[in-house]
Amino acid sequence: MLTREMREILLTSKETGWVLEPQAKRFFSLAGLEVPRYFLAGQIEEAVRFAKSIGYPVVAKVVSPKVIHKSEKNGVEVGIGNERQLKETFDRLSKIEGFAGVLIEEMVSGVELIIGAKNDFQFGPVILLGLGGTWAEIYKDVVLRMAPLMQKDIDSMKRCLRARPLLEGYRGAEPVDSERLNKLLLTLSDLVMSLEHDFESIDLNPVICNSSRCVIADARIMLKK
Repeated sequence: MLTREMREILLTSKETGWVLEPQAKRFFSLAGLEVPRYFLAGQIEEAVRFAKSIGYPVVAKVVSPKVIHKSEKNGVEVGIGNERQLKETFDRLSKIEGFAGVLIEEMVSGVELIIGAKNDFQFGPVILLGLGGTWAEIYKDVVLRMAPLMQKDIDSMKRCLRARPLLEGYRGAEPVDSERLNKLLLTLSDLVMSLEHDFESIDLNPVICNSSRCVIADARIMLKK
């Protein structure tokens, strides 16, 4: 399942021990999964040009091999509504240790999920699905299943979530695109089986799902040492 470019991404990331977000986004897009429109900007002018091309508001994230958890370094800014705010954000992020650029992305709205995988020393690859974004650590509403997943496993995972009503359309909201979510989970399951000897964990948080899209808004792959 891994293409030559996907293998090259993993190989060039061995030195840092993890796949930085721009390369992780490329990795998952090569697997056929949806990611936001994005651009890695090394200069403010590049960031401004891309933001204008896709339209405000946008998201800006620091890219640094020294920063695994961007939120702990205040390395993420969402809802940037104009050029002035973008320039101020770029200037602030550029001062973070190991700065290698700013990832500019389109804003996507919907239900925020956490989807991930862990290479358990006893059970092998395990897939996680739960309520994501800022709520992940508060509610801890997650379900685990051993890979490889089948459709019946995915159906069971959805049923076991306390946040299931959000997926089905809570209080008149449109339900998330179940087929796209299924595809994401099945594709991730196939990937982790192919990556079994290479990865420690995969963290997709948030994955933003709505009635027409299921978008990997943030991605990180931790590699085996």
